[in-house]
Amino acid sequence: MWRALQKIPLGKTASYIEIVAVLGRPKAVRAVALACADNKLALLVPCHRVIRSDGDLGGYRSRLERKWALLARERVAAVGEPANEAGV
Repeated sequence: MWRALQKIPLGKTASYIEIVAVLGRPKAVRAVALACADNKLALLVPCHRVIRSDGDLGGYRSRLERKWALLARERVAAVGEPANEAGV
């Protein structure tokens, strides 16, 4: 799972559903969420790039404000696109 997360490109996001599909484990959404919550290497294993299937940022161990900031910073670095009002 960690490798799947590391393959999400800088400035992009993937849903939990997309991650479990890549893993071939469609019922493992909760397991992916729990693993992300326990991630101690947040910048090396970018759990902040995982979002809910409805496009909402969802929960994040280090607060949603931090998730917004990380995603916004990555988006600017990746494509030079400024963050929107939500910070993404």
